[in-house]
Amino acid sequence: MTTVMNTPVSRMDGPYPRRWAALGVLCLSLLIVVMANTALIVAAPDMTRDLALSSSDLQWVIDGYTVPYAALMLLFGVIGDKYSRRGALLTGLLVFGAGAVVGSLADTTTAVVVARMIMGVGAAIIMPATLSLLVATFPRAERARAIAAWAATSGLAIALGPLLAGWLLESHSWSATFLINVPIAAVASVAALVLVPPSKADAGGPIDWLGGLLSVVTTGSLVYAIIDGFHFGWGAGAVGAAVTAAVGLGLFVAWELRHPQPLLDVRRLGRREVGGSALAVLLLFLAAFGSIYYVSQEFQFVLGLSPLATGVHLLPLAAAVSVGSVLSGRVHPRLGTRVTVVAGMVIAAAGVLLMTTVDGGSEYLDFLAPLVLLGIGIGLSVSPATDAVMGNFPESDLGAAGGLNDTAIELGGSLGIAILGSVLASAYKDDIAGFLGTLPAGQLSGEQAAQAVAVAGDSVGGASVVAWELSADPLLASQSQALLDAAGTAFGNAISQASLAGGLALGIGAVIVALVLPGRPVTPESGDRSSELAGVGQ
Repeated sequence: MTTVMNTPVSRMDGPYPRRWAALGVLCLSLLIVVMANTALIVAAPDMTRDLALSSSDLQWVIDGYTVPYAALMLLFGVIGDKYSRRGALLTGLLVFGAGAVVGSLADTTTAVVVARMIMGVGAAIIMPATLSLLVATFPRAERARAIAAWAATSGLAIALGPLLAGWLLESHSWSATFLINVPIAAVASVAALVLVPPSKADAGGPIDWLGGLLSVVTTGSLVYAIIDGFHFGWGAGAVGAAVTAAVGLGLFVAWELRHPQPLLDVRRLGRREVGGSALAVLLLFLAAFGSIYYVSQEFQFVLGLSPLATGVHLLPLAAAVSVGSVLSGRVHPRLGTRVTVVAGMVIAAAGVLLMTTVDGGSEYLDFLAPLVLLGIGIGLSVSPATDAVMGNFPESDLGAAGGLNDTAIELGGSLGIAILGSVLASAYKDDIAGFLGTLPAGQLSGEQAAQAVAVAGDSVGGASVVAWELSADPLLASQSQALLDAAGTAFGNAISQASLAGGLALGIGAVIVALVLPGRPVTPESGDRSSELAGVGQ
């Protein structure tokens, strides 16, 4: 008879016998958290048409999830350490599932944004709990392999999200992409009770609530400023958020340095392993999410693939992440953290830079090699980088370590979509402006023509909608293909420019990471749990 697992790992005589099954539960929980972002990319066109979303509305439908997700991870990681890591995982799955139900029932933009925010809160509880539970459950000799599987799951979710969403959209509305999360969250919750042992930090002491508040305000303001500033211009709101983030960061660091039991021991950020590894993770996910953002649009709007076909064509990325994770497990023990992480970053940068050759006549095969290289680079680097971050924190701070690592992931993803998306949008608008200036309006009235030009000039998705409307009118049908061709060419050139920015950021970052990461194991201070893990992190 299956019963709830109640014995903590710390009270077991040997390694937990069902630890690999427990890892499967943690990876399943992680899977839906990452998929919630990537699945929406292919559901966005249907959602835009159904809810009449403006480009601003769509941006906040996407980023309503990101802001609470990034802002709350550190605090919720520490709360999980204090009270119950498994309890945090179960709570996060419950909140995430509830948000998914709200999203599946939503019929207004506001309701969808609220649902996404609820899911973001749930994700912020789940993500650090998966990492802290993993490190607490696995013995040192197996921990690197377990983290490699965890990292590979993140890459799998990047491609699996569009695949599942595309499959659902073949016969259901966009609301089904929310609802699919509910049974997965339910299965993960039951399996967690049966397979994941309870765990919490042994150290006592109250939670640093002021530090937690400052971390939430700082990270939330920073992510908001990035999203709003790069997409909608640096107006009063974006600048105010950026200033709030800067002031909040200063206050957070000052408070944490003097607090006897800080939320996050910021001195550890000065360790070369921690700082270099966190930077590597941030830049890799900047490149990954930014690339998926524009590649998926290319597949749907330019190559004309269905949502399901788009997901299928992204699978080589997921497979490559898995291959990279396997290679990492073999290379990392021999060559060390610095060589493995930097090599992965260089390979990923090469993949992104290959997309600078994209133009209006590019086909799927032109994207295959870049996606494979990007995936191998992510798989090779993320596991040892995450391992290094987690290995430099004591057992009592695993939640904070997980929150720090996961914040780097989410902040990197936000930067990728915001910065590379901004470069993409600007380049597209500049390139297509000349064509739109000469586009004959045909039978359209002046107001209709102006609106059509504005929509087509805003995004390649908008151009495809306008072209579809033009094709329905026999008098304007000839203009439809000309618009599609011009939009495809402009978008291909925009991808080239965005890829140049992303590839250079990752390449320069690889040089910085190579200089920061130590070339040999760092001797941790006495009494620190990282002494147990020093060999794993190298």
